[in-house]
Amino acid sequence: MKRLSIVVPVFNEKDTVETLLERVIAAPLPNALEREVVVVDDGSTDGTLPLLRAWVARPESKIRLLEHDTNRGKGAALRTGFAATTGDIVLVQDADLEYDPRQYPDLLQPILDDQADVVFGSRFLGGPHRVLFFWHYVGNRFLTMMSNMCTDLNLSDMETCYKVFRGELLRGLTLRSNRFGIEPELTARVAKAQVRIYEVPISYHGRTYAEGKKIGWRDGISAAWAILRYNLGP
Repeated sequence: MKRLSIVVPVFNEKDTVETLLERVIAAPLPNALEREVVVVDDGSTDGTLPLLRAWVARPESKIRLLEHDTNRGKGAALRTGFAATTGDIVLVQDADLEYDPRQYPDLLQPILDDQADVVFGSRFLGGPHRVLFFWHYVGNRFLTMMSNMCTDLNLSDMETCYKVFRGELLRGLTLRSNRFGIEPELTARVAKAQVRIYEVPISYHGRTYAEGKKIGWRDGISAAWAILRYNLGP
């Protein structure tokens, strides 16, 4: 039986993480895939960690919890989680409820059909989405275009959370990003590996800053630098 590893980086998400984990555990999986959930708490200070520890303590829990003593960034949390996975397929899931685990079958099918080695879930291919920030949309499209110019890919959404990889491929990549630069770095690494990449449309329920959104304009600048660093650097 093939195994799917779901890696969930978490930082200060006490209001959403329990609902997210319930959805991850209940999400349908095609072809009777076995589920492995690897949660990485990245130094949360808002009460998230006790909630996660309580989840792991449940007798029926299949969740593995890894902890960072201090906040190191999403990239660092993902690298910790990736190294702990054992699955044939690895999927990234944010803990903020912006992405819907019920879409796992669509994300996984290209790999299960042996058509792809990597799948990106695109927020810009026609799926339903909450209407929010115009300049975030512009920034995402600009960063994707900049990345595409460097990688010669034609992605529509490089910054998406939903990225799915063959496990052996992902664990063979050398990753260095600690923060949100992990998205362009992952894209650059798989582009250089010349593997088969697919996109599928996904829904997206973005949240406002009052609801806990963390990424800002400084992260956009860092992402642009990461695109140049990981595509044009040694």
